[in-house]
Amino acid sequence: MSAYGRLVCWLLLIVPVFLGSRARAGAAEDWAKMRKIRPRGYVCQPARKPPRIDGRLDDEAWKSAEWTDRFVDIEGNRKSKPRFRTRAKMLWDQDYFYIAADMIEPHVWGTLTKHDSVIFHDNDFEVFIDPDGDTHEYYEFEMNALNTGWDLFLPRPYKDGGRANNSWEIPGLKTAVAIRGTLNDPSDTDTGWSVEIAIPWKVLAVSANRSSPPKSGDQWRVNFSRVEWKHIVENGKYRKVPKMREDNWVWSPQGIIDMHRPEMWGHVQFSDGKTATKFRRDPSWPARVALMSVYHQQKSFIGKHKKWAGSLRELGLADSKWPGVVAAPKIELTTGGYVATVAIKTSSGRTRRYQVRADSKLTAVDHRGAQPE
Repeated sequence: MSAYGRLVCWLLLIVPVFLGSRARAGAAEDWAKMRKIRPRGYVCQPARKPPRIDGRLDDEAWKSAEWTDRFVDIEGNRKSKPRFRTRAKMLWDQDYFYIAADMIEPHVWGTLTKHDSVIFHDNDFEVFIDPDGDTHEYYEFEMNALNTGWDLFLPRPYKDGGRANNSWEIPGLKTAVAIRGTLNDPSDTDTGWSVEIAIPWKVLAVSANRSSPPKSGDQWRVNFSRVEWKHIVENGKYRKVPKMREDNWVWSPQGIIDMHRPEMWGHVQFSDGKTATKFRRDPSWPARVALMSVYHQQKSFIGKHKKWAGSLRELGLADSKWPGVVAAPKIELTTGGYVATVAIKTSSGRTRRYQVRADSKLTAVDHRGAQPE
């Protein structure tokens, strides 16, 4: 979880916060850093045999799964490469979504042992899942080297007034950690640690708004994050370096220090091993870029003018280019804010329309303006 997301999440867990006062959250300055990044993709193959959830990645099931690209800094290429390698693998069957990660780490340590602790206060590994890619109703799971977990459900991102549901749980979740070295022992040098996670589809199906388990060819928005704190040793124990912020290393870069921008998460394409075996770039990406450009500019506009803009001209976007879409986005003011709409041509020649609301929810719509089933 990013620094901004952590701060807001923590505040939401302990005191009421009116996020509308943070008018710049999600503003045009953010999007300028984000829009040139293309989310990474991964083909998730079927598990011919369920992997043993023991934290070790040496069983037969994982041999057929490819590693993701190495994790990078959350801000992307504008920052230096992570000090230690992190990479992940994924598999699936009709019961579980399997995730494995391997982290090089010379000093494996952890302190939190209570479920639903604020796990990012330790070094951790984090999973984010938005099944239908609408940036709303998404899942988060964090775990540390002690195999302590924190599961969260977000109805919408923090920047749009979302409040984390900390009581949400994952019945049937399986997790394990394997440590290559000795935990919490500063006297030696470790090699690293690995994790395995099995998330039941029946839990993810509750707010997936699409078939779960997925069908071959379906793509879900997923991202992974590794939080790494620099440390010192005091009285034979690890301590975080005072007044130094954490590193955030991710599979698919966000562009800014905030994991709670689901529009930037990677694309995981599920394959049955016979079809959808080659990753397909998201054909809706040009529409998403156009609509998020409007969304972020609107955030800046309302922060300055205390109202939403009713046209691209008001937003200063009248002369902008909109590559890959049929025409420039259209903005319609609504009781709750606005709706911006744009269309693309599919490979079959059909027109497909997409909309974004003032709270960043981005959906495909049919010709009558309703979200398809």
